[in-house]
Amino acid sequence: MTGCPSHQLPLRPLPDLNGIRATLDRHRPVTDPIPGRKRAAVAMLLRGSDQLEMLFIERARDPRDPWSGNLAFPGGRIDPEDADEQAAAERETLEEVGIDLAKADCLGRLDDIRGAYLPVQIACFVYHLCTPQEPALNHEVSDLFWFPAGELLNPQRHSRFELLWAGKKRTVRAIDLLGPGRPVLWGITYRLVTQFMVLHGCLPESFLEIVDD
Repeated sequence: MTGCPSHQLPLRPLPDLNGIRATLDRHRPVTDPIPGRKRAAVAMLLRGSDQLEMLFIERARDPRDPWSGNLAFPGGRIDPEDADEQAAAERETLEEVGIDLAKADCLGRLDDIRGAYLPVQIACFVYHLCTPQEPALNHEVSDLFWFPAGELLNPQRHSRFELLWAGKKRTVRAIDLLGPGRPVLWGITYRLVTQFMVLHGCLPESFLEIVDD
């Protein structure tokens, strides 16, 4: 782990649920299809009100999965039977972690992002769980946990990490959520989290220029 210039973070604390709802309601996400990219959709889940928590999964280790063992949001590829990207995010969340987003409040959508090394375009929908649901993990997920959303802005958790991905060593920007010996938050999910924080004025826009996945 090596340092990165995060000592001035955050610019401001994360707003409460009402503030997040208002910001996402005003946001007009960029969702134009990118030619040659496979489409996928994920769900960013929040719970609580003043002390919000964000849900993350640890993907099961599978040599066929390019994101094997990574921290992520529930989600996956868009199937032909899915009505749209949001339907895909809700279906995948129900399949992977047993949470029914039809019973949650969709707050809005972030800008789509594209993978840096894989030809994929990802849509991300933000939800607030109004009532508790007991998760049920399928074979694609090895763990699920809730993390204090405001703690994602802690500069001591932001750093550069060396990791092995696709057989190559890479040094990437990441957030340490779980401590030594555990996966760090990096790549596509890191970029979605930082986009969410930039949108709410918590991080500088320079974080949107970071592409590590």
